[in-house]
Amino acid sequence: MPLQNRVDPFGTIHAAPERGLFTGNRGVIHDPATKTLLGRRWTTKAWIVCECSFRGRRREVMGRNTPSGNAGWTELFFLDEATALAAGHRPCFYCRHEAATRFATAFASGQGTERLSAPDMDAILHRERLTPMSERPLLRPAEVAGLPNGAMVAYRGKPHLVLDGEVRLWRFAGYGDPLWSAALVGDVKAITPPATIAALVGGYGPLLHATALN
Repeated sequence: MPLQNRVDPFGTIHAAPERGLFTGNRGVIHDPATKTLLGRRWTTKAWIVCECSFRGRRREVMGRNTPSGNAGWTELFFLDEATALAAGHRPCFYCRHEAATRFATAFASGQGTERLSAPDMDAILHRERLTPMSERPLLRPAEVAGLPNGAMVAYRGKPHLVLDGEVRLWRFAGYGDPLWSAALVGDVKAITPPATIAALVGGYGPLLHATALN
């Protein structure tokens, strides 16, 4: 039985067999005795995305990973970096320092400043990722076409990746066939937080699952 630790672009946590390319966390949100989620879905505003393999370190997923035998952070998994960014996460400064530095530079540029601290970015992202989809504006086809590569939109309620003027349906196992963004008819809204979209416009390129490039 898969553990409930796979994250979709909306930020919802599911039980699914596919692990994806990245891990990450939102603090401690699981019970290590049962390996099930607690009622809360974050204990920190620092939602990060991390390497699955780092300096040979090993963890018991959703287990007890502190020297004292406590839970430690809850391992979450993402299909790719675009998925994690859409869910409101940002690159980790510890295990992904180079990517995190590039992201921070692009993020600050998108906010009209030269530098923002990690807590500053987290505060902005936390406000934006908690905005319900029902309160987000509808996008016209031209606005969808103008979104940067790596952004995610909800089209007819389902997540899609924006890439080179097309959108691809997101699934835990990978992306579907492309559709021209200009041909989308119906309810289209941005999933990726506005500040992260601005960072993508500013030049940050997320790592994508291989199925996005087929």
